[in-house]
Amino acid sequence: MVRGKTVIEKIENTTSRQVTFSKRKGGLFKKARELGVLCDAQVGVLLFSNTGRLYDYSNSNTGMKSLLERYQQVKEGQQFMSASAEAKFWQAEGERLRQQLHNLQENNRQLLGQHLSGLGLEDLSGLEKQLETSLHNIRLAKDQLMIDEIEEFNKKGNLVHQENVELHKKLNIIHQENIYLQTKLNGQPEANGVITSSSSHCSIAARDGANLVRLELSQPHHAERGEEPESPTLGYGEICVL
Repeated sequence: MVRGKTVIEKIENTTSRQVTFSKRKGGLFKKARELGVLCDAQVGVLLFSNTGRLYDYSNSNTGMKSLLERYQQVKEGQQFMSASAEAKFWQAEGERLRQQLHNLQENNRQLLGQHLSGLGLEDLSGLEKQLETSLHNIRLAKDQLMIDEIEEFNKKGNLVHQENVELHKKLNIIHQENIYLQTKLNGQPEANGVITSSSSHCSIAARDGANLVRLELSQPHHAERGEEPESPTLGYGEICVL
């Protein structure tokens, strides 16, 4: 049966935590002893439980105290030597960076065709190959950029075309609606009556479909002779059909 992976977190159960502590403490001290025997190293382990109890292991003949004194001496010596060692390290690092910068600047000048007098045939051939490789990479990047721009323009063109098609559809719908309204308006008969009157005659105009009928009613000229006017007659009626 495959053993599951143990989750590394605090064990909440007190009994389980104590059992695990005892087992792992024994395993830790066993590994420390094996390390000292196999590698001829001086090993010391200090361990405090959660209750404050001390557990220690040392393979030194003089015990843990001698290991602690040695540790303290080495630690103090490292602290005293750290300032000078760090200064030397940064001096060497600065010199390395200056040399690297000089090499990069010289290589850049050679790529620009400068300071070529000290180069041999092999160096010039290598420089030529480097320039050809760089030019090839530049052309590839340029071609890829142009392809990307063309694809972007094609996408924008397709969007504009789709918008144009939608506008044409809307325009056709509006045109069809206008035709329908015009047909409906022309199909309904109109009747417009206009009546005009004066002292001499009265005219009536009526539209029936596409035909215009005009009726004019005139009164006899009795008013000029002082006679009482009669009701209008159609004696002077005029019918005009258009």
